[in-house]
Amino acid sequence: MPSSRLSVPTATLVFMSIQPALFPPPPRPVLASGVEDAARARGAVFTRQPVVDFMLDLAGYTPDRDLHRARLLEPSFGGGRFVLAAAKRLLEAWRSADDDQGDSVLDPAIRAVELDRPTFEAFRAQLAGFLLAAGLPELSAQRIARSWLVNEDFLDGGLEGEFDVVVGNPPYVRQENMELEMLARYRGSYSTMVGRADLYVAFFERSLGLLAPEGRLCFICSDAWTKNAYGRELRRLVCGRFALQTYVDMYGVDAFESDVSAYTSVTVIARGGQGAVRAAKAESADAVHLGELGRLLTGTASGTGQAQAESVPHPARGTGPWLLRSDRRVDVIRDLESRCGTLEEAGCRVGIGVATGADKVFVRPFADLDVEESRRLPLAVNKDVVRGELAWTGQGVLNPWEDSGRLVDLAAYPRLAAALAPHRERLGRRHTARRDAERLWHKTIDRITPSLAWRPKLLVPDMRGDGDAIAYDPGGLYPHHNLYFVTSEEWDLRALQAVLRSGIAKLFVEAYAVRIGGSFLRFQAQYLRRIRVPTWSEVAPADRALLREAGTAGVKAGHRVLERVYGLGRGSLGFLEGEGGK
Repeated sequence: MPSSRLSVPTATLVFMSIQPALFPPPPRPVLASGVEDAARARGAVFTRQPVVDFMLDLAGYTPDRDLHRARLLEPSFGGGRFVLAAAKRLLEAWRSADDDQGDSVLDPAIRAVELDRPTFEAFRAQLAGFLLAAGLPELSAQRIARSWLVNEDFLDGGLEGEFDVVVGNPPYVRQENMELEMLARYRGSYSTMVGRADLYVAFFERSLGLLAPEGRLCFICSDAWTKNAYGRELRRLVCGRFALQTYVDMYGVDAFESDVSAYTSVTVIARGGQGAVRAAKAESADAVHLGELGRLLTGTASGTGQAQAESVPHPARGTGPWLLRSDRRVDVIRDLESRCGTLEEAGCRVGIGVATGADKVFVRPFADLDVEESRRLPLAVNKDVVRGELAWTGQGVLNPWEDSGRLVDLAAYPRLAAALAPHRERLGRRHTARRDAERLWHKTIDRITPSLAWRPKLLVPDMRGDGDAIAYDPGGLYPHHNLYFVTSEEWDLRALQAVLRSGIAKLFVEAYAVRIGGSFLRFQAQYLRRIRVPTWSEVAPADRALLREAGTAGVKAGHRVLERVYGLGRGSLGFLEGEGGK
C-alpha cells in the first residue's frame, strides 16, 4: 500500500470502536515472576492501554484506513501492548476492506523488535493466541506471529524497508548502565548519541531513518532531549529533515504500569517541512480524556470538556532547547530574547562552585581545619542559602592550589600535608588523580581560585522548587559545587538579586530546564545563562535606585518596575511571583 493511505488530511479521521464479539480485547502482557524487574533493568517500562490507544490515534493508525496495505514498526515491544492494540485495529481494517484477499496480506503489515529472548518467546506465544482468538486459522496465526516479531538488537539489526508508522516506548537506559563496548558501538553508529545521551535518543534516530516519505513516528519517553544539551543533535536532525507535528506533555499523568520519575511526553514527528506544532497538556490517563484530546489534536473534533490543545510556533532554535507551549510566560520569553542579551552578554559571569571529589576529606568545619591559613577557605554550602538570605553554617574547604593555578608543593605546607596524608591512598584512586596519582593525589576535581571567595557574588542553589533562594554574598565565602554563582563588574548585584528573585530567574529556568522528581527545577549554569536582562546602563536612574533598595531590603522587585526595566507593557509581568510591587 502506498504510504499516502495513511496520510490523508487528519480532519477526515474517524475514531472507530471495534466490536468485542469479532475482536477480543488485547490481553494484558503476561510476565513471569522476576521478569518485570529484569525488564526494568533493561529500560523497559510498560505503557497503559489508554495511552497506547491515544498514541495510535495520533499516529493515524486507525481502522478506517487500509492498514493491511501499510507497515507499522514497534522497535522495542517488551510486553507487546502496542503490537496487540495495532493488531486489533489492523484486523478490523482488513475485514472491512472491499478487496477479497487472504490473510497472507497481513504478513508484512507489522514488524516488532525485541532484544530479550525470553520476553520475545513469551510474547510470540501470546500474540499467536490473540490472533487465533480473533478468528484466524491456527496455522495462519502462527505464521503471522513469526513474520511480525523479530528477535534482535534494533540498533544493530538488519531491519529493511520503510514504515508508515513507527510507534512505541523506547527503552530508558542511561549511559552508566550500558556496557562500554555497546556504548562505543552505538556512539559510532548514531550521530545523535552525544554527551550523556540516553539510549532512547539512538532509537529516535534509527526509527526516523526508517520512515516512509509520508510516515509518522509517535513515541512516549522522557522529554529531556527537547531541552538538555545531550539532545542537541537529535533536535538538529528533526529540524533539518523532519517536522515535529504534535507534542503532549504527560508530566504527572499515570501513563505507565510502574512509577516513572522522568518528565515524559508524547511526540509525533513526520517527514516534511516544519509548520506550527499542535501542543497539549494531558491531565490524566483516562481513556475518555485521552480520546477527546486525540480528537482535538488530530482536528476531528473541537474541545468540549477538560481537554485543551493549541498551536505553538515553529520550535526550531538551531540546536538550542525548544519551547513547546504557548502562553503569556512563553510570549514574554520570546519577546525578551528578541530584544535583551543574556546575563553574560550584560556583563555578568555565571559559574559553579568547587567539586572536591572527596568532601569527607576536603570539607570540614572551618574552625577544625588545622592547616596553614592560606590553605583553608570559608565555604558556602547549599543549606546556607534560605529564601534569599545567606547564613553561613561554618563550613570550610582545604585548598591545595596556588593562586597561579598549580597544585601546591606539600613540602612547603607541612600542616596541610599532615591533614591529607592519612587519606593518600583513597585520594589517589579517584578518577581525577588516577592518571598521575604520585603527583595529583591531593588535587580537588575543580581548581580553587581564592580570589573568588572575596568577590561580591550572588549564590544560587542548584536544586530548589523556585527562584526565591538567591542570596547575596558581599565577599568572604567560596561556593561549594551545589551552588552556582553570578559575579559582575557591570550590574549592581543587589539590584540584580532583586530582579532574579522576582520570578525572572524561575521564568527562564522553568521554560528550559528538565524537571526532576517532585517537580524540582535545576538552577544550573546552562539554564541561568539563558536569563535575559538589559545592560545596567540601560536601566533608568530612578529604577536603578528602586532595584537597589529592594535588593538591600531582601525583597523582590515588583512587576511594575520590572516592566519598565524590560520595556514591557503595563501588566505584562503580572503573573510573576511577588506581583503587586510598585
